[in-house]
Amino acid sequence: MTYPKALRTGDTIGICAPSSGASGDVLSARLNNAIRNIKALGYNFIETASVRSDAKCVSADNKVRAAEFMELYENPDVTAIIPPWGGEFLMDMLPDLDFEKLASIPPKWISGYSDMSTLTFALTLISDIATIHGSNFMNMGYSRIHDSDMRVFDVMSNCKTTQRSWDTWGGFTSWDDFSGEVYALDKPSSWKSLHGEIQVSFAGMMIGGCMDTLSKMLGTRFAPVDTLISKYKQYGFIWTLESCEMAAPDIYRTLWQMSECGWFKHCNGIIFGRPDGYKDKFDFNLVDALKKGLGGLNVPVLYDADIGHIPPQMQIVNGAIGKVDFEEGKALIVQDCMV
Repeated sequence: MTYPKALRTGDTIGICAPSSGASGDVLSARLNNAIRNIKALGYNFIETASVRSDAKCVSADNKVRAAEFMELYENPDVTAIIPPWGGEFLMDMLPDLDFEKLASIPPKWISGYSDMSTLTFALTLISDIATIHGSNFMNMGYSRIHDSDMRVFDVMSNCKTTQRSWDTWGGFTSWDDFSGEVYALDKPSSWKSLHGEIQVSFAGMMIGGCMDTLSKMLGTRFAPVDTLISKYKQYGFIWTLESCEMAAPDIYRTLWQMSECGWFKHCNGIIFGRPDGYKDKFDFNLVDALKKGLGGLNVPVLYDADIGHIPPQMQIVNGAIGKVDFEEGKALIVQDCMV
């Protein structure tokens, strides 16, 4: 596994939109706020041409989006790349990326969630580059950067990082008023164990992302999970998954498909984030979906975790060696970039 160099004050962060762009006055203002906050931390930035455009759910044609990403990745002055946010159709630019070239260039940190999982997952699997399932740029476009999003800079700056689960969770405060806090975290947070353990620990190489987009990569050349498993099976694996817009049956169907495709071989544990846009189907609920989809693996399964669309979220490094300690609803995750 190849790990990017540590991010340092004065480095340049690239902004491109591999999926949706930030078009219109409201989103452009929010992006400007994020840039202001990033600059206040001491970082420079480069913005590609299509970041503030959007039509038919994408910032530009797939070839243009791929070219703009490659432009930033090949720029020796850029240390990290963070998109404004996710979207819908990042997958259609994957055939236009040169993964061999990406593997040969000194690696850069790529962070993002939602549709960005399509890119980060593919980069880690195909090019053996560590990536981050974590904060998008627009999360940082309010009065200040929340502590949970500040963790992405800690992860990009240090080889070994420790993150504790949060005491509360909630949602975004506003779509178009960024004068205050980005999140309203007003609900008590407690991670849960699918098998009822009060205390459990497990370790392995971390891999995962948003199931809505990862599921569309199943069976394609852009998701060679078997290659990753074969190469790093001595560490075992921790899958970190979350969903957006999936009902309970969708979650179970996707986990079943992933399992049947061999994605959970040598799995040592699974962490499932709080699902967004979720609903039960009659009397079939999230616990049912997880038990039917993962219960037969005989590994620890934690859920209602701080991962994914519902804030706050942890910054998970695909390709890091992680250790998870869970006790009475709280968790500690240590990630080491050392393979």
